[in-house]
Amino acid sequence: MSRTVRRWGGRVVAVLSAITLTACNAGSTATSIGRISGPETIVVGTTAAPASLDFTTTGGAAIPQALMSNVYEGLVHIDADGEIIPQLATSWEVSADGREYTFQLREEVTFSNGDPFNADSAKFSIDHVQSGWSNGLAAQMDVVADTEVLDEFTLQVTLSEPSNNWLWSMGTLIGAMMTPSGIDTLATDPIGTGPYTVVQWAVAESITFQANPDYWGDPPASDTAAIRYFADATATTNALQSGDVDLVWAMPAPELLDNLPEQYRVEVGTTNGELLLSMNNNVAPFDDPRVRQAVMYGVDRQAIIDLVYEGYGTDTGGAPVPPTDPWFEGTDFYPFDPERARQLLAEAGIDESNNQVTISVPTLPYAEATAEVLYSQLRDIGFEVRLKSTEFPAVWLAEVMGDQNYQMSLIAHVEARDIPVLFGNPDYYLGFDSAEVREELALAASGPLSDQEAHMHAAVAGIMAQAGAGTLLNVPNIVLSSPGISGVQADVVTDALPLAGISKAED
Repeated sequence: MSRTVRRWGGRVVAVLSAITLTACNAGSTATSIGRISGPETIVVGTTAAPASLDFTTTGGAAIPQALMSNVYEGLVHIDADGEIIPQLATSWEVSADGREYTFQLREEVTFSNGDPFNADSAKFSIDHVQSGWSNGLAAQMDVVADTEVLDEFTLQVTLSEPSNNWLWSMGTLIGAMMTPSGIDTLATDPIGTGPYTVVQWAVAESITFQANPDYWGDPPASDTAAIRYFADATATTNALQSGDVDLVWAMPAPELLDNLPEQYRVEVGTTNGELLLSMNNNVAPFDDPRVRQAVMYGVDRQAIIDLVYEGYGTDTGGAPVPPTDPWFEGTDFYPFDPERARQLLAEAGIDESNNQVTISVPTLPYAEATAEVLYSQLRDIGFEVRLKSTEFPAVWLAEVMGDQNYQMSLIAHVEARDIPVLFGNPDYYLGFDSAEVREELALAASGPLSDQEAHMHAAVAGIMAQAGAGTLLNVPNIVLSSPGISGVQADVVTDALPLAGISKAED
């Protein structure tokens, strides 16, 4: 549930009721490709620009954030309450054994290039995840054994085993429906069935969208929309106050809120994001679980929440589970205990001869600020720490996530229900390898639905026992809006920043 925040006399006071503002945003808005003006234009400012528009080959949250719900749609959609609802499928039936899904598809839907959406393109999209994707999230489609076109608007999908996760995952980026003729241009010209098309992409600077004139559903509230990317929070909030953007999404520096004029609305939404402190389980000294445990005891998570996020964010006890997931339990797996951390390092044989660690810090404001706090905390328990600035996204994705050439790093993983991706594959960049955890994850995915929660609790307990990685906090979504902006959904349920419902009052 999102909160609206008022600032009174320099203090931040949260209230659950929304505040309605009627004044208009002054001036016109701009992207790097020129000025965009008019009452039906929305410009969103944020950080972490995508290096490509192809999430089938590139990991990270920036691409699906921009494209899902705006350009791409799925057979199903995850609503604001986390429930699965129809989208390009009007209905579906599931066989008694839970392995066969029969989808009835929406008719008279076309892709933005004019290609028809039908059972053939739906089959292609699912098959392509298995055969053409290199994004690690493609593993969520591994359970699909066969896809069959029954008629033009009926698709049958057969799973190798029952899955409690697959249909929900189909409401995220892996369920994006694509046309075969658009695959060669995914990186620069994405083609979908959504309410918008991409009309301009300025690498590392902005993406501009135009309303899809042939969209099957309700037209977007704003004919033109854009996402602008900024290097830091100060530049983003300056752009808000100058009128260059209409709202700021995922504002990473809450300390700036007190200086923001009162006419700007501040909402704090929930997310699926875990700010994960990764320790390469395959590289010394973190190939020893005692060293990883020492780090977990030596990190004061509440201090990070207070110092970096001004008290926003939720301490999950170190576990990679957002409070909205059914298997969140609130256990403090690693209470702050520097002395216990030092004892574990001594037991692991860590001394001045082998205590050097390097944190590969992505060039993201929240990561850089957090790394400064970690630097002091880790030195306090006996590490000699080096901070290595690592350009994000290109270098970080290639060096840390791709080549796994790192000791420690940190990044906000915002994909929904991603524990199996993070900890279920020993080849993933964390290097976490536990047969017991994989078994619990498998039982949670394919066993009786009534047992899913218990198996997920057991999997989380196994991950935490070995300190596979540490969650520093559940990341808040702070959204700043200019006067007259409405239709913003601050709660982040999947991986999308939906633009179609956002509008602004005319001057």
